[in-house]
Amino acid sequence: MGIDLSRFHPHNVTDTCAVWHVLSSQLLYATALSTGCHFYITQFVLYECLFKRRTHSPIGGELQTRLRRERSKGMFKSYPLTVEDLQDVGILENRQRLSKGELSSIAFAKKTSQAFLTDDQKARKLARGVVTQGVQTTPHLFGWLFFSGRLTDGDRTLLIQEHEAMGGKLGRYFEEMYVESLRCRLMSRSSLSGS
Repeated sequence: MGIDLSRFHPHNVTDTCAVWHVLSSQLLYATALSTGCHFYITQFVLYECLFKRRTHSPIGGELQTRLRRERSKGMFKSYPLTVEDLQDVGILENRQRLSKGELSSIAFAKKTSQAFLTDDQKARKLARGVVTQGVQTTPHLFGWLFFSGRLTDGDRTLLIQEHEAMGGKLGRYFEEMYVESLRCRLMSRSSLSGS
């Protein structure tokens, strides 16, 4: 699978899609916070989340309300970037039709030596060669929380239901990470008992 579920970098520069995925399940978000995870955004991502014109839906409105509430508590702090930050040659030459939010998140993660949290495949591919602290996904976060015992088997269904009720489409990947976390836990126990 290629993802080490025993590790998850707690400081994440989060792109727009990942903001919505993290906030789509209150259980996922609260558990992540309780483990010391932090999510940061650029001002481009803030604009995309709260101000960019889009068709209004009750689900989108609820997610925006959640983001505003968390920001009022000091979470999802937003940071500006300089022109120099955005002119990083490696990032701009390989843009691969990414949004300004994704590009700015990659640049900020690189600048601040934090992980980049995204669920976009093209953004992950570009960031892997640029971000030193790693590229992570919401399903990786989900799997790590299960592997580390912070979420239990009983939490899985509720978490996926919350996510899908908010329009999330990662349920299949959450299920894959759940199975992988069980496999990794079993392997970890086997190696401990064998030594």
